Amino acid sequence: MKNPNNIIKQINSKAAKTLVGNLGIVITKVDENAVLGKMPVDKRTIQPFGLLHGGASAAFAETLGSIGGNGQINYKTHSVVGIELNSSHLRPASAGWVYGKATPLRVGKTIQVWDIIITNENKKIVSKSRLTLAVIKNDKKESDK
Repeated sequence: MKNPNNIIKQINSKAAKTLVGNLGIVITKVDENAVLGKMPVDKRTIQPFGLLHGGASAAFAETLGSIGGNGQINYKTHSVVGIELNSSHLRPASAGWVYGKATPLRVGKTIQVWDIIITNENKKIVSKSRLTLAVIKNDKKESDK
């Protein structure tokens, strides 16, 4: 794998002005076996009752799994797109940070399945998700871009 610190900087920089950046998600580790990150539990990610919003957890999970999926393909010729996300919200969080870890369950030529666990600062599971990604061939040749 290329320099992981450069990859992490590139990912975080590219995501800064997207949903990922707006939610405060930060990628902290990327390798062939896992993607780790953290997300604040604050005014950007809570629902009106002061608890972590399930949609923010789902966005965090899909972000981690998608980054992992992209690391498994030749991104010059292929892309991954989410086709299903199943999330179970198991424990509330109301402050601090939540931490996510995405690991591959299956990496195939056309389908990938990722397991994502989100924990609180006490390492208790807040959310568990399963993300299915389709691997698709890019429409344009690299020379056309």
